[in-house]
Amino acid sequence: MKHKIVIVGLDNAGKTTILYQFLMDEVVHTSPTIGSNVEEVIWRNIHFIMWDLGGQQSLRAAWSTYYTNTEFVIVVIDSTDKERLSVIREELFKMLAHEELSRASVLVYANKQDVKESMSVSEISKELDLTSIKQQQWHIQSCCALTGEGLVMIINNFEITN
Repeated sequence: MKHKIVIVGLDNAGKTTILYQFLMDEVVHTSPTIGSNVEEVIWRNIHFIMWDLGGQQSLRAAWSTYYTNTEFVIVVIDSTDKERLSVIREELFKMLAHEELSRASVLVYANKQDVKESMSVSEISKELDLTSIKQQQWHIQSCCALTGEGLVMIINNFEITN
């Protein structure tokens, strides 16, 4: 059985870097994603199809075309980008309102924790108003995509670590 994951977030949040950390356990040099990247990741005989969706404003309207059969949503936050937290909060709640995601679990990665001015997990959680999410299971996790530190997936009893 293959589990479908969509990885979303604003441009430059670290989505593609995280995808390839899971796939190859190494940092790959990326450029902005136009459209999407898709990879199959196998961990402890669990197969995941991971869709990394481009985060530029012009691409976000197309995110909903990927929601069918999605079990897990990974939202990648650039912890240094305080100015755009309200934008990703709006996108997150718009996304969670979709019927196709009513049963999906949500994992929020507070990425770029290695940067001195990064916001803490609690600050991000508060700014995103995560406690108001009642329909989906959710978890927020600090991480650094470049080192792989904190890249743990805790979703419906799956604990996937890189």
